[in-house]
Amino acid sequence: MKDKAVPCQQVNDFLAHLRYSRRLSEHTIAAYQRDLQRCHACRITAQLPQWGRVTAQHIRDWLAQWHHEGLTAKTIQRHLSTMRTFFDYLVTTEQITDNPAKSIHGPKTGKRLPATLDVDQMSRLLDKMPTEALIAVRDKAIMELFYSSGLRLAELAALNYRDLDIADQLVFVTGKGQKDRVIPVGQQAITALLDWMHYRSAIYQGDEAALFVSKSGRRLGQRAIQKRLRHWGEQQHISDKVYPHRLRHAFASHLLEGCGDLRAVQELLGHSDISTTQIYTHVDFNQLAKVYDSAHPRAKRKEK
Repeated sequence: MKDKAVPCQQVNDFLAHLRYSRRLSEHTIAAYQRDLQRCHACRITAQLPQWGRVTAQHIRDWLAQWHHEGLTAKTIQRHLSTMRTFFDYLVTTEQITDNPAKSIHGPKTGKRLPATLDVDQMSRLLDKMPTEALIAVRDKAIMELFYSSGLRLAELAALNYRDLDIADQLVFVTGKGQKDRVIPVGQQAITALLDWMHYRSAIYQGDEAALFVSKSGRRLGQRAIQKRLRHWGEQQHISDKVYPHRLRHAFASHLLEGCGDLRAVQELLGHSDISTTQIYTHVDFNQLAKVYDSAHPRAKRKEK
């Protein structure tokens, strides 16, 4: 059964923006729509004729109301994330001047953020990598891609050469349940990957399809990737252990700190259920920005 449309042109325009400009999945767009139906109902009940009349206090009242209605902390956080993204769209399209949801913190969900590395640790890890040795060039490309695009270990190890679109700065990934997704790749990761592919083509002329190969020319396995990350963490004196999932957590946490768009991060991580992504929502959302290019510390692209 199709979701009932929200009787509001601004919401419908926003959903069209998600579909055609941001190219989100229909599943994710439907979730945004359901959340905005509830928000729209609250606005009508509050006798607010326009979204521009909504204030931060209105939103706090709605959060409290939803809590009293029995909505879980996770659900309330999700609704708040949806409102942040919607109001950000209205600001960007100059329909309102300020985002009333930007400074509001939702209820704590009771789950701890997964172990991660902070931005300074990631910079120390990646910026001090040697650039002469073949293995170091390969390993830097691996770590930049982990951090740039939030891949799982199995996803990165399974990548083939043809899965990378350098021109459009995208990587095509097959995730859990054989679900495909397309993820942006930041400029610094693209640079590292180009360096690696130059070396790869110079030393290896075989027919191995793998993007990342060992010195013997075979696909680099998951265990080998784990060992290389641990090696570089020790070399760069990172106090916390460096392993693939910690880089994935760093990707999600740092991106959310920059944009606050929970559903966009859900799409990028390949989570089928947003509750899995919500473990990151107690991060302090200090600034709103467009979801990838302006939010990720190493995703700034060169001007074309």
